[in-house]
Amino acid sequence: MSIRLARPAALPISATSGDLLHYRSFASLSDLLSTTSWHLPSPFTPIHTITVAPDRGHFSFSKLLDGEEEEETERRISSIARFHVARDDLLHPLANGNKARKLDALLPLLRTYSATDAVTCGGCQSAHAAALALYCAEMHIRPHLLLRGEQPQVPTGYNLISLMFGNVTYASRSVYAQRSQMLHDHAEKVAGPDGLVVWADDITDLKWQELEMSGASRRVVIISEGAASAVALLGVIRLVKFLSESSQFGNGCQVQVIVDAGTGTTAVGIALGALLLGLPWKVTGVMLADTMEAYKEREKTLITEFKRVYKLDFPAQESYYATEGILNWVERSQPRKFGKVLNGEIERCCKIAQQTAVPLDPIYTLAAWDLAVSLSLDKQMDTKVLMVHTGGTLGMFGLAQMYSSSFVSHHDLINQHC
Repeated sequence: MSIRLARPAALPISATSGDLLHYRSFASLSDLLSTTSWHLPSPFTPIHTITVAPDRGHFSFSKLLDGEEEEETERRISSIARFHVARDDLLHPLANGNKARKLDALLPLLRTYSATDAVTCGGCQSAHAAALALYCAEMHIRPHLLLRGEQPQVPTGYNLISLMFGNVTYASRSVYAQRSQMLHDHAEKVAGPDGLVVWADDITDLKWQELEMSGASRRVVIISEGAASAVALLGVIRLVKFLSESSQFGNGCQVQVIVDAGTGTTAVGIALGALLLGLPWKVTGVMLADTMEAYKEREKTLITEFKRVYKLDFPAQESYYATEGILNWVERSQPRKFGKVLNGEIERCCKIAQQTAVPLDPIYTLAAWDLAVSLSLDKQMDTKVLMVHTGGTLGMFGLAQMYSSSFVSHHDLINQHC
C-alpha cells in the first residue's frame, strides 16, 4: 500500500521516540543544521583559485595557502583576473559533487526510517542515480533505478556504476515523461501488497505506531529525479554555511556564486542558504535542461516544500522573494538542446584539465566555468566569483564513446607539440 499522509507541522528526524517519527521545531537554521544527522563526515570542500589570461585561452592553477603565505599570494595575483572553484568533485571517487551534497541529509533519513528499498530515476548516464545506488549498497538498502532510454551497447561511466550497484530498469521516453507516476508505480511493484511506499519529503509525517502495526516487510522510499526535494536542499545549505565561515568568503564578503543547473535543486539550495544566513551573495544558476519558467516554478515549489518540512522563519522580504525569486537564472553562453555537445568543447575540457587539473564536462560544468571566466574578466565587479563544481566527471566516459574523434584529435595535437 502507498502512504502519503496529511501533512502536520513535522520536521526532519532527530529522535526515535514519541508519536511522530520526528516532531519538533527549530529556533534557527543553526539549530536545524546542528541537530541533523549527516552522511558526509564534514562539510569541507577544497577551494582552488584559477587565474585567467585576458584572451580566455590560457588558465593557470593556484591553490591559496593559509596565514601569511595566503596574504602574500593574494597580493601577488591581485591584478590578475581570477575566480575560485569549490571542488566538490573531490568528495568521493565515484559519487561526488552536488549528488553527494543532496544526499547528505537524505541518506541518514532512510536509515532512521529503516528503509529496505529506494527508488529513483534519471538519464542513462545519471550521476544522481549512480550515487544513490552506491551509497544505498553501502547501507544495505536495495536501490532501484529507472533510467531513461535504452541500454548502451557498451556500459560505461555512470551507467556502468548504476548497473554494478543498483537494480536498473530502462524506461521508454514516453513513460519517463510522467516521472512521478512512473516512480510511484514502480515503487508499488517493489513494495508488493504488504509493503509501504513513501516519498522522501513525507517520511517525517509518518507515525511510529503506523509503521510498527503495519507489519510491512519492505519500506520503499521514492526519491525524485536529481533528488529534487526539501531534504536535499539541507545538504547544500550545509555547504553554504561552511563556505561562509571560510577565510576566502567569510566576514561579510560579497560573492557571486555560479552553478550549473540540471534540475536546479543545487542552485536553489545555495541561494536559500545565502538568504537564511543573511549573506550578501548573488547566486546564478546556468540553465541546462529546461525553460526559464520551469526553473522558476521549481524554485518556488522547492522553497514551499522546505518551509513546510522545516518551519523556519524567512526574512522580512519574503513577499519579494516569492514573486522575484531568490536567485538569477541565465542561459549558458551558447544555448542548445540539453545533452548536445558543440564542436571544440571536449577539446576545451581536455585543455583546461591539462592547465588547471580541474576536470570538466561539456554538458554541465563547462557551462558554469564559462560564466565564471566571463565574470572574472569584468573589471567593473568588486566581488569574488565562486564556481561550485558539481562533479559529473565520469560522464566523460560516455562522451568518449560518442565523440571518440575529439579525443583522438586532441591526442594527435599533443604529439605535434612534443
